[in-house]
Amino acid sequence: MSFSISGKTAIVTGASSGIGLAIGKQFADAGANVMFADTQEAQLVAELGEQAEESNIRYFAGDLRERLTIANLLSATIDAFDGVDILVNGARQMVATDPLDPADDTLDQLLMQSLLPAVRLSQQVAKRMIRQGEEDEDSSGPLGSIINLSSIAARRTHPELMAYSVASAALDQATRSLSVALAPHKIRVNSIAFGSVMSASMRTTLKDNRSYRHDIEAHTPLGRIASPTELTETAQYLASDASGFMTGQVLTLDGGRTLLDPVAAPVH
Repeated sequence: MSFSISGKTAIVTGASSGIGLAIGKQFADAGANVMFADTQEAQLVAELGEQAEESNIRYFAGDLRERLTIANLLSATIDAFDGVDILVNGARQMVATDPLDPADDTLDQLLMQSLLPAVRLSQQVAKRMIRQGEEDEDSSGPLGSIINLSSIAARRTHPELMAYSVASAALDQATRSLSVALAPHKIRVNSIAFGSVMSASMRTTLKDNRSYRHDIEAHTPLGRIASPTELTETAQYLASDASGFMTGQVLTLDGGRTLLDPVAAPVH
């Protein structure tokens, strides 16, 4: 099977910085048409302004917590590239929680930010993929691939990350549920649960808490924090036909951290 995604069209959310941006650029370099989506329009312009509207790159700014924004993102992608074959749900937020404060609304916030937009966008994109398959009489292969970016926090307990952990675990279960529902339509759904990877949120946290870096590196068996680009190859594998018989799986990319994970720092 080929790892090629050349000629396919991908939507990548959370794509103005960090891991989402790295995945979008990897896909574009691999020959895919890519719609970079994020709430941060200024960052999208700064990162992609010179490339946007050229060949295989576009960007879309909007709040994906709004259903109309999801519909507009899909419409913009179809207008630009005539369809969609890959979805990467990379929009996510990491916020600390006080688990004993009944007034703390972080769980509501992260479910609204990280879970619901991913599920709703997946549903809309899947409907489009199914329609494309019905319109293409010669289509006999996979219709599409949906990839969710999750976290090892879904399987590890840190009180200050309760909301983030719950939202990540919910996304993993949504991955499994959607994979079964969409399998008859030849659409695959998988997740990448990562840790010890330099996400945009981790970079910000480490600036304010320099001691966290040593803690994380010391308790990651491979002894370092990975760059965002080290996750992109895994994403391309899941997007390509090379993973054509894989669905409903949560792949772990963490340098071995979940084998130990005594890290005290509330950061992922």
